[in-house]
Amino acid sequence: MHLPTELAEAIEEEASRHDRAALLRAVAEISRRYHAEGARSTGRLSDVERAAYLAVRAPAIYGALCEVFTELQARIPVARVGTLLDLGAGPGTATWAAAAILPDLVESTCIEQDRGLIELGHPLSRLAPARWIEADLDDVSPLPQADLVVLSYVAGELDVPGPLIDRAWAAAALALVIVEPGTPRGFSVVRAARDQLIRSGAGIAAPCPHALACPMNAPDWCHFASRIERSKLHRQLKSGELGYEDEKFSYVIASRVPLSPVPARVVRHPWITPGLIRLELCTVDNVKSRTVRKREKKLFRLARKARWGGEFPV
Repeated sequence: MHLPTELAEAIEEEASRHDRAALLRAVAEISRRYHAEGARSTGRLSDVERAAYLAVRAPAIYGALCEVFTELQARIPVARVGTLLDLGAGPGTATWAAAAILPDLVESTCIEQDRGLIELGHPLSRLAPARWIEADLDDVSPLPQADLVVLSYVAGELDVPGPLIDRAWAAAALALVIVEPGTPRGFSVVRAARDQLIRSGAGIAAPCPHALACPMNAPDWCHFASRIERSKLHRQLKSGELGYEDEKFSYVIASRVPLSPVPARVVRHPWITPGLIRLELCTVDNVKSRTVRKREKKLFRLARKARWGGEFPV
């Protein structure tokens, strides 16, 4: 997946305002926080850390959200998302992704407490127009109504995310999207949110093929990946040799409107050998392996096209 050219250029321009050595130190600090179990993924950032975050984390989150919004369109075909509410918006990443994927979007509201991130987001809003509210999420009550409400890499930063999830669901006219890092901890946050939303009467549009108890048991966890093409700046700041990066994420889409759920979800990379493909599938019954042999011609053709995160007929 490529970043839109204008967005990539805007990120490069912001990074150019800072010393490269300082950016490298900031990237290392952000990475340390992101991978620290139980730590906030960003915390309070300095100016140079905000620029580093924009360069190395915003593209990855953008890619994950594009995947999720694409799934939303497929699973809730009747939904016409005209308005978006992005809670804990950072520099507006969810708005950029929604503008790229959701054709009916006309208005976005971004709530963010970090003024520096808002100042970064304002110039980028010309790419995806947004109304900004500078506030702590606890201080905005009730939350503004919107067709789609997004909690992207936010719920896991809270000691007790349940109350915010309730308020976000109350604000969602059509759907609520929650995305977290694709780690065991991130999945545990998403799983708890899923359970909470089901108790509140939500339908589960994705990734699950059902709204029953989640069958994924430790040490496994449900997560997916979005492949983002790295810019030259991104490779330099992360000392990366590959031309791409895989952002692993966990997510849930809760819906108030009719759904078109998948029959089964591929929850691991397909295992392929000559004449045989093995898929790990989440189904209504359980998480189970499905072996497809070449003699099952039609199903084998489908299995060859199957991808991690995609759907598959049971």
